[in-house]
Amino acid sequence: MRRRVVLAASTAFVLVAIAVTVWLARPNDQAPAPRATPTPEPSVTTTPAPDQCAEAASRPFTPTSVTLTDRRYRVLALPRDGRNVPGVPPVTAAGRAEVAWDRPPGIKPGSSRGNVLLNAHTWPDGSALGNRLLRSLHRGDRIVVHGRSSTQCYEVTRRIEVRADGDAHGYYDRTGRPQVAIVVCSGERLGPGQWTHRTLWFAKAIGA
Repeated sequence: MRRRVVLAASTAFVLVAIAVTVWLARPNDQAPAPRATPTPEPSVTTTPAPDQCAEAASRPFTPTSVTLTDRRYRVLALPRDGRNVPGVPPVTAAGRAEVAWDRPPGIKPGSSRGNVLLNAHTWPDGSALGNRLLRSLHRGDRIVVHGRSSTQCYEVTRRIEVRADGDAHGYYDRTGRPQVAIVVCSGERLGPGQWTHRTLWFAKAIGA
């Protein structure tokens, strides 16, 4: 009996010794892997786009397009008619989304005095640029006139509606502060090209 107890104890000791030896001798790849230190990502510096309205145009220029209500439209440089009235865009599908500019002797954008005269069509079905301006162009909005290498920005300061046979309210001013002045037909349509009123916007030059 005593011999069996001694034998069992000896066997247990040997098993424990083997287990400890195996644990101490286990390969390194069984040890917990060290936590990797993340490599910080390089910081990215973005350069803000220059503000095209930060400065006034350095000289008068011929406009080629104008941004109105966040859309850009082609500008047509048109002469006055026989009654000395500024020309208007053609009554075509393209013309309904174009802007007429009263070319010299009219005022150029970037000039130090006077109104840059623009006009656009209003169509009875509501699809022309004039209709869009009547819906969306208000005091405080920005107008950007673009040339080939120059830009001049304006801020709408006044919007008025007058009778078609009434006072132009300074639309043709050539000596006051630099502005853009826009006119479109409004009110009730009486017939082709005939409306009861005109809506005018005046916008001061930014930076001038």
